[in-house]
Amino acid sequence: MIISYDETLRDRIQTHLAAHDRRVVTDPSKRHAAVAVVLVDSEVGEDRVDPAPVDDWIAGRPMPEAGLDGRMVDVSGGAAFFLCRRASRLSSHAAQWALPGGRLDPGESVVDAALRELDEEVGISLPGSTVLGLLDDYPTRSGYVITPVVIWGGGRLDPQPAPDEVVAVYRVGLHQLLREDSPRFIDIPESPRPVVQIPLGHDLIHAPTGAVLLQLRWWGLEGRHDPVDELEQPVFAWR
Repeated sequence: MIISYDETLRDRIQTHLAAHDRRVVTDPSKRHAAVAVVLVDSEVGEDRVDPAPVDDWIAGRPMPEAGLDGRMVDVSGGAAFFLCRRASRLSSHAAQWALPGGRLDPGESVVDAALRELDEEVGISLPGSTVLGLLDDYPTRSGYVITPVVIWGGGRLDPQPAPDEVVAVYRVGLHQLLREDSPRFIDIPESPRPVVQIPLGHDLIHAPTGAVLLQLRWWGLEGRHDPVDELEQPVFAWR
């Protein structure tokens, strides 16, 4: 069911964020980064054709299972969030799904970093007053602690992705996070922790992005306070 993009949703998410005792990870061996979880409006059917050249972008990337081809189609409608395809030529985490974000500059707050990265990667400038709150910190295998910043876009907005970093920006309806087959958890021999998978479109979103999106559902939409920081990433994301 499509979720309406309105003030009722905004107030519900903001209330849920304010009521949660946020988990903070302090690890001096890891660098601090922030991602922007930007909530915007979308129309049903506006994404029937994938805007990215998927065959080029995928560049030999193996699909996780039969029936998936990496395309992010038929996911829009109502309240949504921005999801990015990272450029395949990046030096780290190339050709992966991601939320706008990056490493904090010296002296920068997580909110300032998320808003700056949103402007640099997606071409959207928003003030600090649009921030609804923060999700739990997520420590990554690649040496970062990620703080997700939830932002109310206030409408559709018009993303202009930076081509050196982002292939395309998608509007993924929040209702997609509530699919009956989501979330999924699998075991891997390299770790005792379960790997989280969020099915979206014709692909699977893994942690850290998948963990952030799962908590957006559990905490932001449902008011459920389950932790996600111990959910595992797939081995290809450890580097």
